[in-house]
Amino acid sequence: MLQNRAGASGLEAVIGQGARRRTHHYISLIRAAVPGTLSAAGLAFAIYCLVMMGAGRGDWHNIVPVAIAMAAVPIVAVSLLIVAERRSHPFTLAVMVTVFATSLIVSLLAATRIPLSYQGIALTMPLTLLGVTIANIAMARSLTRRVGLLEFDGAVAVLDKLKGRVPLVTADTIGPDIRRVLIDPHYHHGPEWGPVLTRLYLRGLDIESWPSYVEGFTGRVDIDSFDLADVSYSPSQILYYRAKRAIDIAGVVVLAVPALLVGGLLWLYIRAIDGGPVLFIQDRRGYGGGTFRLYKFRTMVKNASTASTASNDARILPGCNIVRQLRLDELPQLVNILKGEMSFIGPRPVSVAIAESLEARIAQYPNRSILLPGLTGWAQVSHGYAETEDEEIAKLSYDLFYLKHVSLDLDVIIAVRTIKTLLFRSGAR
Repeated sequence: MLQNRAGASGLEAVIGQGARRRTHHYISLIRAAVPGTLSAAGLAFAIYCLVMMGAGRGDWHNIVPVAIAMAAVPIVAVSLLIVAERRSHPFTLAVMVTVFATSLIVSLLAATRIPLSYQGIALTMPLTLLGVTIANIAMARSLTRRVGLLEFDGAVAVLDKLKGRVPLVTADTIGPDIRRVLIDPHYHHGPEWGPVLTRLYLRGLDIESWPSYVEGFTGRVDIDSFDLADVSYSPSQILYYRAKRAIDIAGVVVLAVPALLVGGLLWLYIRAIDGGPVLFIQDRRGYGGGTFRLYKFRTMVKNASTASTASNDARILPGCNIVRQLRLDELPQLVNILKGEMSFIGPRPVSVAIAESLEARIAQYPNRSILLPGLTGWAQVSHGYAETEDEEIAKLSYDLFYLKHVSLDLDVIIAVRTIKTLLFRSGAR
């Protein structure tokens, strides 16, 4: 007969008989979020005050409460993210909760009839959003470090793929520092493991198959096991991809004037040092397996061989190394984007000859043509330049990952990493 522990009652008594407490990770999430949150709060306070000073206002009894309220926006937003315990789509969620927190706080301020500067509030938003996004990413990373692989035959090979960053655990040795348990989709799915996984789930642990985790960890898919029938898009992904065309056109319009100025100078420079033609035009594999003419500024001598570009390649025109490193030779592809042949972000188009060769070797290769090719892409920022067909096949695993996970958040990550690549002038040849 079960006996309660002395002094224990209610659920404490149940725990005393062998039940477990569900563990929460709020403290670890708060620790991870503090730097980004407090930085955003401090900057929001300072920006609002500076804007008011610039406007000549001196009513600090009105300015300071509003500045404090703006500093509270990232704190409220991050608090909502902590409670929600949602770490996917860090940028989209950051935008949503930041807009909600701002609307809530501005509504409360309006109810107090304190004079507000909506211009000052708007100017605090970019850094507030950046801080909330950084905090959300930091929380997501803190959770990814709290993972254990449930032992099974073949676990050692999986640990090698994860570069030793995930410990091997048993059902009885999972400590409080573990938040997510990785299982083998074949070995652990059966009558023997069903009750064990149920107990782990009831303890508040997330259960995930190790192939899914490895895919997210590496940012690439296993080409041999990839099946287009397994790809499932959410309504938000479909809506976003429909909106990408409008985003591309808007981006071309915004970049048109600086692109024309820089492109005009490059045109004159190339004509001066090597004559015409200034543009390099090549047929590339495009959307749906079709072909299109891709435009680039010619940065090599006339009639240069088609061999892969090497570091310090002698075929590159004087002064054009920096042009290639900054990707300025790609500016004419804005025309391809405007014509709908390309997008800003997507699988990088390869020449027709390379595409035909790889399509003959790899049955999965044509799948990358399901999406519009891009000026930059996940494979470009993750793998870099490919010199051989084998490296192009390696890049395919990243392109298929993008095909599977296309989203606004992933495109934002690609854009940020592309800008980082340009600033450090890495990867181009």
